[in-house]
Parts: sequence; structure tokens; C-alpha cells
Amino acid sequence: MFDGFAQHGLRTARGQIYARVGGQGPPLLLLHGYPQTHVMWHSVADRLADRFTVVVADLPGYGASFRPVPGPGHVPHSKRVLAEDLVQAMGLLGHDRFAVAGHDRGGRVAYRMALDHPDRVDAVAVIDVVPTGDVWARADAQLALGYWHWAFLAQPSPLPERLIAGDPDAFFDFHVRALGLGRAKDRYPAELMAGYRALLDDVSTVRAICEDYRAGATVDRLHDDADRGVRKISCPLLALWSAGGALPRFYGDVLDVWRPWAEDVTGQAMPTSHFVVEDEPGATAGALSAFLGRRPTAFPIS
Repeated sequence: MFDGFAQHGLRTARGQIYARVGGQGPPLLLLHGYPQTHVMWHSVADRLADRFTVVVADLPGYGASFRPVPGPGHVPHSKRVLAEDLVQAMGLLGHDRFAVAGHDRGGRVAYRMALDHPDRVDAVAVIDVVPTGDVWARADAQLALGYWHWAFLAQPSPLPERLIAGDPDAFFDFHVRALGLGRAKDRYPAELMAGYRALLDDVSTVRAICEDYRAGATVDRLHDDADRGVRKISCPLLALWSAGGALPRFYGDVLDVWRPWAEDVTGQAMPTSHFVVEDEPGATAGALSAFLGRRPTAFPIS
């Protein structure tokens, strides 16, 4: 995995961000989702490295990056603050402007980054998400049953942390794997799955996961509500989502949900589970390359 990628510890104002950097060309930041690390991009990063300088980072709270200290209103784990951490990290690598793609929680950091830092983000891709504010505004019985973990993980500390610690195997097998992780044949080596499962044994990671969702239910929602109908993402936005997953069932036309949030929206459904990137790395890399390549001045592809 990540052959030819250099490892970096990037000291931002709040703490150190772990990242791997490889390839050549315009900078592209890749962000992972829950409950994973940067490793989820392993089969896509190599495919993109001949066209882009690929930066694959662990979000604060996950992997080898620093653990934010929980604070009032869950602000330290808000997507606004996490986006600022990652913007600083890209600056430390010398990238003043860049594209960003994020899956799941990383997609939420990515679109918030594009809203808050239009001078830094040239293009944004979001994978199997719709805006957090829309998730809560449209919440109904279907979401409560299908995405029950949104409310469970957002419960006050230490309830979800202690329940997960009580039987992490059950949480992984009947929740994480049920979302599709490991389902695609030959995409998930045993050691990769073992690494993902081991994340739930790390108390600091589980706390960060829960704080991430608590922020989603509170401060992230407030930020989205404040921006809805007031600000739009000015750069092009690509949305990719699981054709058989929750988003089409919950929202119908996924692009219709994103159009009020960005000036230029394109996207497509993918024949995958929720874990789009690992289920179909070739198709994901192709979609990202095609999207970024439609602006040849900013993103030349040889």
C-alpha cells in the first residue's frame, strides 16, 4: 500500500496531522470516513498519483493524527474546526490551493472546507453524504431505523463509549459490516479488516468518533442551518453515492439535495455499498480524474 508515498507529521496549531504524500501534479487532498483511517484510500491513491500530488490524511481524532480535547458545544470536533486543521496541514506542505475529496465524515469536512475556505479549495468531491443540516432537517422514522447510529453516537458521554467497549465485536459485525464494509469480494484483505476492527479497541478513537457525531447533531447542524440559502460552494462539486444504499432511499435524487448548496453540481450513483471507494477503487479514481480534468487550466491531466 502507498508505494512511493512519503510519511509526514504536520504540526498544525492544534496538533499533529499524519499524512502520506505521493505523486506529481496538482494537489488533491483525500479524507476518510467513519470508522476508518486514511488507509481506506489505498487502492485509489496509487491510481491518482500519476496525475496528482496526492495527500492522504488521518482526520483529527482518527489514526495517527492528534486527538482533539472535547470542549463546550463539541466545537473542537466540529467540521469547521477540523477543516481548518486540514487547510493548515495543506499549507505546511506548500499547497495554497487544492482539490479535496472525502468519504462519509471526510465528505462533511470537505464540503465545510469548501464553504469556509473558497480561496483555498478549487474543487470538492463528496462521497455518499448529503449535508449534515439536511440529514437532521429531514429526519424521520426511516432514518431513525436505518441510520440509528447517528442518534446513538451523539448521546451524552460516556453512554455510547461504554456500550461500544462492552462488546466491540458486536458493534463492528452488526453495524459497521452491515453498512457494507468487507462485502465486496477481494477488496478487503484480512489484515485490512483486522486493522479497522482494532480501531474500536482504542478508547481515544471511540471517544473521538462519538464527539464527531455529537458535533454533527449540534454545532455542525447550526453551521449548516446558518449557511442554507445564504452561502453556496463556489467551486465545482462532485457527488458520488451508493446506488443501493441509504441516500436514494432517504432522499430520492441525491443531486437535488446538493444543488441548493453549490453553484456547479454533478455526480452519479455507484454500484457499491456505502464504502464506495474500497468497493470500486478503479471507478472512483476514474470519476475523480474525469471531474477534475474538466477544468484543464487548473488540473491538467497528461
